[in-house]
Amino acid sequence: MTGALAAVTGCGVPPAYVKAADRTGPDRSAADRRLVFANWPLYIDVDDHDKQRRPTLDAFQRRTGISVTYTEEINDNDEFFGKIGPALMNHQSTGRDLIVMSDWMCARLVRLGWVQEMDRAAQPRVAKHLDPLLRTPHFDPGRRHSVPWQSGITGIAYNRRKLGREIRHTSDLWKDDLRGRVTLLSGLDESFAMLMQGDGVDITRWTAADFHRMADRIRRLVRRGHIRRFTGNDYIKDLDSGDVLAAQAYSGDVIQLRADNPDIEFVVPQEGAELWAESLLIPNLAAHKRSAERLIDYYYEPAVAAELAAWVNYVCPVPAAREVLASSKDKDRADLAEDPLIFPDDSMRERLAIARDITSAERTEFAKEWNGIVGL
Repeated sequence: MTGALAAVTGCGVPPAYVKAADRTGPDRSAADRRLVFANWPLYIDVDDHDKQRRPTLDAFQRRTGISVTYTEEINDNDEFFGKIGPALMNHQSTGRDLIVMSDWMCARLVRLGWVQEMDRAAQPRVAKHLDPLLRTPHFDPGRRHSVPWQSGITGIAYNRRKLGREIRHTSDLWKDDLRGRVTLLSGLDESFAMLMQGDGVDITRWTAADFHRMADRIRRLVRRGHIRRFTGNDYIKDLDSGDVLAAQAYSGDVIQLRADNPDIEFVVPQEGAELWAESLLIPNLAAHKRSAERLIDYYYEPAVAAELAAWVNYVCPVPAAREVLASSKDKDRADLAEDPLIFPDDSMRERLAIARDITSAERTEFAKEWNGIVGL
């Protein structure tokens, strides 16, 4: 089923598209005070003494009287797409009111008309506090259909002590002392933007020529044995063991890795790095749309956003949460306010950009070329 869905949606076949008028159904929020929220594992704060308790979510339920069924059922974008796609394609409810998807999957769902436009008038905190860097992604102008849950940066992690030098540019990865000791991310959507930025490309408006030029460079590096391998999140193990000295990496992973290995550093290259988000979406025919919008807006209250950021350690999409953490009497929490991987400083922010997404027309060609390089 997943393969069939990918074939249909990847090619933009018209029957898969749902018109705006067919996306909404009767909203039962007033009479039925509950909602279903599907998220990724380990992506919300939990109580240190009772892992079944989620303090911010519990507080929302007490405040509003809305009961939230929270499921950690999203482990992979494509896998979850295959789970909910048949219902959405056939104009049926998924049984979920809120889901969290990565940028490139958000782009697919928005393009297909499978998620609803939100009522920003009912979300004043989102309107006020959403980070300006995240307000205008190419796939969803004005963020009408999506709201970032958490954000992150795809940059470079490296072992400063073992490498014996700094990494400041993407091109520093290709120097001889890193031959066979560097890894890149295997996923096309996760890897391409930062690599193109290393060639000086504006990733908000990159072209096919930019992609092919980048791919040619990586292909040559693979042939020379410079790139050790392409990875998922398992690059963490390679960096920690010292088998790899530098890796294309996610900022959130490196915060955790540095806690155990202070020699690991994360850098946003001078040419820039990709800022991405995993965003909240309301699927078509969700039965509790207004309650879902209310929950989204709740997480944009700076104090709530600060609680979440202190636990998950990704880039917080609510800059005002920084002041909340800075004022904490707990030193560890206060220190988080100064961590640029949670609240990027001005210098770093100038080098971050959201890439334009890969269109359905481009995806088949580009995926084939990239997978051939990676060996998939």
